[in-house]
Amino acid sequence: MKQIIAMGGGGFSMEPENLLLDQYIVNQSKASKPKVCFLPTASGDAESYIERFYNAFTTMSSEPSHLSLFKPSTRDLEGFLLEKDIIYVGGGNTKSMLALWKEWGIDAILRKAWESGIILSGLSAGSICWFEEGTTDSYGVGLETIEGLGLIEGSHSPHYDGEENRRPLYHSFVESGELQAGYAADDGAALHFIEGELARAVSSRPHASAYRVEKKDGMIQEYRIPTIYLGHPL
Repeated sequence: MKQIIAMGGGGFSMEPENLLLDQYIVNQSKASKPKVCFLPTASGDAESYIERFYNAFTTMSSEPSHLSLFKPSTRDLEGFLLEKDIIYVGGGNTKSMLALWKEWGIDAILRKAWESGIILSGLSAGSICWFEEGTTDSYGVGLETIEGLGLIEGSHSPHYDGEENRRPLYHSFVESGELQAGYAADDGAALHFIEGELARAVSSRPHASAYRVEKKDGMIQEYRIPTIYLGHPL
């Protein structure tokens, strides 16, 4: 079963005292103790980020590991990644991350992982990357459009409520045709796709939501997707 869990924001890196989204990701694996691999490429493999990942995931029933492209622990990157149950991509610079992934062949490996049933997940850059395209601040000034890996059709905007320009600029990109219709997620909200289709939206914050944004009859239409707050039993 092909699964992708794309978080607008949240998780251990933004909510270290609230691991509801991270636990939700772990719970989607059928393994009793899932092997979770962190890809911190977008942060330049920041050591403090990697440390926070281990601090969080060692508190859950999982086997955490990470893959650095700046200090690789193995030459067999494909073998290393394809024996995991979950791959979790961190935030940072989406453009630089995708460029490095292409150079190292990680983009092709991630597609193989997805097709083989390994759960793909992540936030911010680690959320945008799964879609055909999305919004990014990778260029340093303002938001621009960027192409992703194309595992999910359409576009994506993370941090929908976390940065004041995210919503209006995403609307303008879809309205102008620079971006296809797609999905947005607040900080603390996640979109769970199964076999390429949205199965559900969940959140670690009571009021965090996910949205469908598209253009109809020349006008932008935004629809709130019913979002399950994980603070209550599913």
